[in-house]
Amino acid sequence: MTSKTTAVRPGRPLLGALVGALVGAVPARAGSAPRALLRRVLPGPWGGRHIASEAVTVLLLGGLAALVELTDASAASSAAVGLAAAVLLLLRRGLPAAVLVLVGVGVSFLGGFAPVLVVAGWSAGFRIARPLLLGTVFGTSLAAVLTTSLWFNTDELPVRANLFISVIGFLLLAVLPAVIGRYRAQRVALLAALRERNAQLLRERAMIAHQARLRERHRIAQDMHDSLGHQLALIAVHTGALEVDRSLTDHQREAVSVLRRAASGAMRELREVVGLLRDDTLSQAGGVEAVEQLTETSRAAGADVSLHRSGDPRPLAAAAGHAAYRTVQEGLTNVHKHAPGAPVTVALRYEPDALVVEVHNGPPPVPAEGAIGGGQGLTGLRERARLLGGMVHAGPTPEGGHRLAGVFPYDAAGIPGPDEEPETALPVPPDPATRRSPALGCALGAGLVLLAALGIVVWGAFLFFEVLGNATLPRDTYDALRVGQSEQEVRSRLPAGSELMTGEYRTQGPPVPAGATCDWFMSGEETGTLEHETVLRLCFADGRLAEKQHYPAR
Repeated sequence: MTSKTTAVRPGRPLLGALVGALVGAVPARAGSAPRALLRRVLPGPWGGRHIASEAVTVLLLGGLAALVELTDASAASSAAVGLAAAVLLLLRRGLPAAVLVLVGVGVSFLGGFAPVLVVAGWSAGFRIARPLLLGTVFGTSLAAVLTTSLWFNTDELPVRANLFISVIGFLLLAVLPAVIGRYRAQRVALLAALRERNAQLLRERAMIAHQARLRERHRIAQDMHDSLGHQLALIAVHTGALEVDRSLTDHQREAVSVLRRAASGAMRELREVVGLLRDDTLSQAGGVEAVEQLTETSRAAGADVSLHRSGDPRPLAAAAGHAAYRTVQEGLTNVHKHAPGAPVTVALRYEPDALVVEVHNGPPPVPAEGAIGGGQGLTGLRERARLLGGMVHAGPTPEGGHRLAGVFPYDAAGIPGPDEEPETALPVPPDPATRRSPALGCALGAGLVLLAALGIVVWGAFLFFEVLGNATLPRDTYDALRVGQSEQEVRSRLPAGSELMTGEYRTQGPPVPAGATCDWFMSGEETGTLEHETVLRLCFADGRLAEKQHYPAR
């Protein structure tokens, strides 16, 4: 069952916080007083499941309180105790402090409230978040328990025994459940805070990564537009001017036309790439279907290029098709730069699970001199293939040529989407602050409560046996005493005595002789029943032992 924890404003005085916890907050407007008070004492949520759970709890514990009280009271009194317990259980969520104090008052003379004290202690520990307020509430409740126990004292116990039993009972029935409830509340709050913080970190990480990608894309797009765009524009302008120059031969004019078309195509592709980087979307242009146009452009430039296809064509993801196109483009560019005049074979093989793209050239007729290659093209191709879940291989062939091949899966599952983070994103850094688990503090608190209870029990047992020894007179010592012995001599052989253990025996037995003072002791003999005890009575008068009696007592 979920509920709101009683919260206290940081600057609120302790007395005001205690009064607020006991009686609830006062509504600001008189018109809303009944509804606000009802929400205060019976906080939600009140769904069907919560109502059923609350009803079962109230009925079970209220009935248990009535049954416990029925052993010492009439049926009417037991029913009243059960009804009062049910009402207090209903109020425990909204007024945990008041319920704890009231149950502490009632449990002192009505044993039926003992099960309710356990639930009230747990509820107060779970719902009162401020430690000082929580300690004040439990201190007030303990004071109420001790005061009412001493005031009513229905069992007619001595003061020390009454205090001993009251403190032990309160520690075990109220404080220990409160420690467990406090642990539960801290654990719930910690888990909620961790979930919220984790969700916030994930959102921030996704936002930062997305912004970083956009900034990098915009920077690259701007650089490409400013540098390559300018150079390609100059090439297009100059080749266009040369194409209309009448001094050129037809062959030269055709070569210039090829250069102009290549520059125009490069400008078009540059605009597409810039748009791709700026819009964060992948264009469909430049796929496998454009490979044939690449080969025709190379043939128009004088290269010996052949294109071969094998296998059943299959639909390809846009990213994989673009990578295949770039592989062929990079291979043909390298051939033009490093092996001009060499025969080139471009192959597209549709394998069962991936597309294999291969650009193979033989040895060039004349080795190229002065060709400059930065190696950035192959690096970009390998990165594309890695993101797609494929691979790229480049290297020389035994006959002196060169081979560039790429394998690209059809599904392209490895590429991250525009709004997704790649799997290589940096993980969320751990919190440098060391967090303490609430279980440690609550376990320590529960251990201290148990140790305190155990210490009080041990102290009580030691005190009990000490008092029992003071109240027991061995029978042989009693038999050795003679009437007429001096009081000083007799008392030197007697234990200290205990009114706690022998107080009930003083109204039983023969009358006390007139003018005599008597001491009562237990003999410690086996009587065959726990209901009877052999009492030894010694009476003194005028400094002498005037009488000695022994008699059975209940």
